[in-house]
Amino acid sequence: LTIGGTTIGSAVSVSNDMSEGVIARFRTMAIHRGSVLIGHVIGSVLQCVMSVVLVGAVAVAIGFRSTEATALEWLAAVGLLTLVALALTWIAVGMGLSSPNAEAASNNAMPLMILPLLSSAFVPVDAMPGWFRPIAEYQPFTPAIETLRGLLLGSEIGNNGWLAVGWCAGLTVLGYLWSKSLFDRDPK
Repeated sequence: LTIGGTTIGSAVSVSNDMSEGVIARFRTMAIHRGSVLIGHVIGSVLQCVMSVVLVGAVAVAIGFRSTEATALEWLAAVGLLTLVALALTWIAVGMGLSSPNAEAASNNAMPLMILPLLSSAFVPVDAMPGWFRPIAEYQPFTPAIETLRGLLLGSEIGNNGWLAVGWCAGLTVLGYLWSKSLFDRDPK
């Protein structure tokens, strides 16, 4: 949820830059065309990582303990969260570029906050009604969440690690290509 909320800010920021003419000014400068979007993505991913670290610190302060996790598993968890942030940020950048204004960008990016609620984050998939299980099971957040649980709490990861990395890679490529095509089109 923290990553989803932070990436909504990226969509709004990109949309603002497009509608206020900042991007038009950058296009006239002798800089690489993609550097503007890449700068947004790097800034957002760093912001996401800082947000997750803050949430993690609060969790530890109120009693979360991971007695099972090794330093390597903690590093893998942070790496996975960074991949999720990268994937969602590229999708959010595309949403910001396709939106006519900041309000629309915020609303268009709202599924990035809703999808985690429809995953196994709060309720195990096995405990969900039969008609709802496929929605929760076959979306990008469930394998990422199950992998994080496995890494930090010692539960079974199974294929979820590979699925999570695959979802992240696929969404990153999709978001990048979408954002690039929207950014490269001729301005109106």
